[in-house]
Amino acid sequence: MGKAKKANRTETKYKSSTSQLFNFVQDSYLERTSRPIYAIIFLLPFIIFYELGTFHINTDVLDQSQLHWQIRVLAFVWLQNLLEPLGFGGKFAWAAPPLAVIVILLSLQITSGKQWRFWLGDIFPMAVECILLAVPLIVLTLFLSSASSQSNPDQFDNSTTNAQNGPLTICSSVADNSLSSLTAGADSDEPGGSPLAKIVTGIGAGIYEELVFRLILICLLMLLFQDALRLTHKNSVVLSFLISAALFSAHHHIDFFSGQINSTDPFNLTKFAFRTIAGIYFAVIFALRGFGITAGTHAFYNIIAVSITTRFFQ
Repeated sequence: MGKAKKANRTETKYKSSTSQLFNFVQDSYLERTSRPIYAIIFLLPFIIFYELGTFHINTDVLDQSQLHWQIRVLAFVWLQNLLEPLGFGGKFAWAAPPLAVIVILLSLQITSGKQWRFWLGDIFPMAVECILLAVPLIVLTLFLSSASSQSNPDQFDNSTTNAQNGPLTICSSVADNSLSSLTAGADSDEPGGSPLAKIVTGIGAGIYEELVFRLILICLLMLLFQDALRLTHKNSVVLSFLISAALFSAHHHIDFFSGQINSTDPFNLTKFAFRTIAGIYFAVIFALRGFGITAGTHAFYNIIAVSITTRFFQ
């Protein structure tokens, strides 16, 4: 009987570790804020701000072209295309990605068996934690900037798409010892070129890129390596992190669905390496702290990068 109980505890611990590498003390701040229900509540204002901001900034353009010139995060558009067969097309296409975020997180909350109780006082510490976790990436961009002898900016941030002209990129990057933010193919006076537009898009990238490349992709890779191929848990984690990070970096240069090359952001080894490092960093945060903190960290990185650029380097 004792051996059976011990085996059950080991199995339970093993199963829980497939989705989170470290299990925190029950009902502690770290355990509470890693719950999917916390991710929903914490990210909901970001989701709403992104949707309202996108429509508000591009109102005139949307009216003239019937939604075809809407600047959207590339991962957001992927979700739209995948969910279109379910009926989320036309005017309702905007609702598919945010609904996917909520449904996926609700499903994880239900299947995890974790408590639904929510402490409103945890929201502010979560925001502070995300900001602090974003600082190392800001420091890394500045370090790479000072070490780089290239004249072109090393770019990292968010892939966006223009429905007619193919992928565009809004990048929080480093150049000439400074953080810079630019919109490929658009002047600062055009829709999508203002600092507010870049912040809106950066918030969207934080949510939907993390959904695609961390929450969805890493889970699928873990199922492949650990369950299908029977690799060890450690090897499965390492491979999943590296592959998801590499694909996260590569998608800034090419749209995987259309096969189109992003001519505004040609491949550069320094840029690719930095984005891959950032992808690994986000993967580690995801494994330790869950989706909410990871997406929040990505979003706050973008906000900080654009804010610093606008304030000090423009």
